[in-house]
Amino acid sequence: MQRILLSLALLGAACVIAASSPTTGHPADPARTAAGPAAPARHCQVPCGIYGDKMRIDMLMEDAATIEKGMQVLGELKDAERNQIVRWVMTKDEHAQSIQDTIAAYWMAQRIKLPAADADAAALAKYHRQLGLLHGITVAAMKCKQTTDKAHVATVRELALAFSETYFTKEDLEHIKSHHDGEHR
Repeated sequence: MQRILLSLALLGAACVIAASSPTTGHPADPARTAAGPAAPARHCQVPCGIYGDKMRIDMLMEDAATIEKGMQVLGELKDAERNQIVRWVMTKDEHAQSIQDTIAAYWMAQRIKLPAADADAAALAKYHRQLGLLHGITVAAMKCKQTTDKAHVATVRELALAFSETYFTKEDLEHIKSHHDGEHR
């Protein structure tokens, strides 16, 4: 019975995620429908020069904390609490999707730049390292949707901090680590 309920919860979550594809949030966006407003707006992807890189890492870590809480609660709920099981699976999956969306729409599309054709080996190595770390975060977030194994949440956090080490200045990195390294969640 528990397997059936979990399967139904996952199916429901997949339907919600499929129905809420990211949009620009602009009223003329074709993804908006007469049925209601589109999903919350992502960063505009217009070359505005306004970026909140540290904030994006904070948001990613907050999503990870929510996923972990959902996994914890799901492990404690009883079969009779079907509604709460469904809600926590959907919440966990929405936050994992948020991580994937932020990686794709913010970091990959806007912030990580392909080095120039004449770039040195160090610049290329840094670029490839960043791509690998961001891909790893995306895969770990996907695995958070598939399971309630908290090891995947730990992987998201570890890779986010490793990525931060390749991207931020020493001062910014100290700020990030003071908030997200070790036991502080």
